[in-house]
Amino acid sequence: MMSHEDLFKAAKAAMANSHSPYSKFPVGAAVRATSGAIYAGCNIENASYPEGWCAETSAISHMIVAGDTQISEVLVMSQKMDKITPCGGCRQRISEFSQSDTPVYLCDANGVVETVTIADLLPASFDLDDHT
Repeated sequence: MMSHEDLFKAAKAAMANSHSPYSKFPVGAAVRATSGAIYAGCNIENASYPEGWCAETSAISHMIVAGDTQISEVLVMSQKMDKITPCGGCRQRISEFSQSDTPVYLCDANGVVETVTIADLLPASFDLDDHT
């Protein structure tokens, strides 16, 4: 298994660019695609609440734009909350591009403190079979 340090550094750097003037709650996320490439994102708030983007959504968007389609690992962090988990919408977005056993690393300011799977976070996700 690969080190999580590269994911942590990417998420932390992205979090530093968070646009969160309303919540004052910066979040960073990084996903590793099955290709090995890392894509990071931060939350981007908007005065027209709730039209902002979560960090995980931002990271997944970068992955898709780059041509990758499958997530092998996810890491999420916040400046103000240890072990933050993705919101419900982001859990579904992660599920769309991953497997049920895809690890999701929850962090504090120093690194990974807990590892869960996307199935742990979203045990009854929607999938393609629900729409065919």
